Amino acid sequence: MDHERVVRDVTVRLPMASTALEACQWTVAALARHTPATISILLQVHDRLRCVAATGAWQVFSTVPLKTGSDTGHDPEPSIVARVYDSGEPATVPDVTADPDYLPVRPDVTAEICVPVRDRSGRPLGVLDLQWTGPVETDRWRATAQRLADRLGARIGALGGPPAESRSEKLLRHATAMTTAPTDWDLMTAAIAAARDVSALSAAVLVLDGRRGPRLGAPTGTPGPLEARVRAELAEAGPAALGRMISRAHRHGSAYTLGEAGHPPTEDYLPLTRAGARTLVAVPVGPPDGGGVLLVADERLLRPDPTTVNLIELLAGQAWTCLDRLRTLARLREQASSDPLTGLRHTGPFGQRIARATPGRTALLAIDVDGFKDVNDTYGHQAGDRLLVGLARALEGALRQGDELYRTGGDEFVAVIEVSRPEEAVRIAERLTEAARRAGRTISVGVALPRPGEAPERTLSRADQALYAVKKHGRDGVHLSAA
Repeated sequence: MDHERVVRDVTVRLPMASTALEACQWTVAALARHTPATISILLQVHDRLRCVAATGAWQVFSTVPLKTGSDTGHDPEPSIVARVYDSGEPATVPDVTADPDYLPVRPDVTAEICVPVRDRSGRPLGVLDLQWTGPVETDRWRATAQRLADRLGARIGALGGPPAESRSEKLLRHATAMTTAPTDWDLMTAAIAAARDVSALSAAVLVLDGRRGPRLGAPTGTPGPLEARVRAELAEAGPAALGRMISRAHRHGSAYTLGEAGHPPTEDYLPLTRAGARTLVAVPVGPPDGGGVLLVADERLLRPDPTTVNLIELLAGQAWTCLDRLRTLARLREQASSDPLTGLRHTGPFGQRIARATPGRTALLAIDVDGFKDVNDTYGHQAGDRLLVGLARALEGALRQGDELYRTGGDEFVAVIEVSRPEEAVRIAERLTEAARRAGRTISVGVALPRPGEAPERTLSRADQALYAVKKHGRDGVHLSAA
């Protein structure tokens, strides 16, 4: 093999390349004339190594996660190409079966050589990877591959660096971020950031309808000047104006400006123009009932092309799908942890809460409805259910902010409260008995504070014993368990 000729054939073509993509494709094509190896060039695009040129293979990995610098929230799977890019050191793997980082592209590969591609300043751009199925002079080919990679890196650097991430690639990346968002807030933050990035406009605002009327979605980090002004104007305009924007988007569909001066906006969009917006894309989000609108704007007079609008529509659809999934999961979690009759949390969350009780400061108030069985026997279970619901609301209203009320049985409740001394817990218990009387019933309450080293179940048992003491002495009262 004449390795000098290999280098010469590639070097002659590189100056004619007008883009980084052409430079990579010509390098692979020229190199393939001299070796049967499977060849690929991967360049960094955003947070991944993307394959931009390759020879034929059963499978070529389109993207490979970087070994470091990933923003996916978890460590990516290792690979030889990522290892070489991360370290900047070439890798010669004479036996791929012995390297746990090998990514199989064909079953008969025996050896792999991977070298970094860098510009003249040494900045990493990507890797050149070669894989053989038979014997190979690894030392000679490693040196040749590195010479080619150095020439390729210099040409890519002269052309301005690796190709920019396409808008469809951006959309895919942001869709993944929205899919993995753990909360509504994180999702809205991801959606707004995605709208700005995909559209190349400077401001994005998400307006969602809700039980309390339309509201602005979460901002991402520190909003830019236009976005901050838009949010301020929309907040001042109020729910009615936000509702009209939502209604307009769902009634007529997506809309955008043409970037032409001298055309006044409709009344619905006056808050945006007062903020300084001159370009706007408005896309409906979710269903007409309960959905919203995504507003993407810029201070410049621009003409968004239809493809941009289509991408934002896809983005809005993905955002709503993810938001609906999060809300459904939240409802299921609430149903799983709440009593379906009263809406209070029940025994599962109660057990978790008392396990965190602080000795001497967390009081347990065991509560029992006096004469509840008589109500069920005399008036029926529906009347008993109405009594429990009304009493639950009355007890909740008598508790302080931060106090917690659980339904642990048929007519049995437990309040968990934080106090500074036992007398404070007794006063809260007495407030509960007064609230029950105003609701037309009486309750018996036993109070206990955890002792150092005491199991939560034992504390609750002492609260129950204090409750029975109240029952024994006529009901409708409070008793504090001995310290």
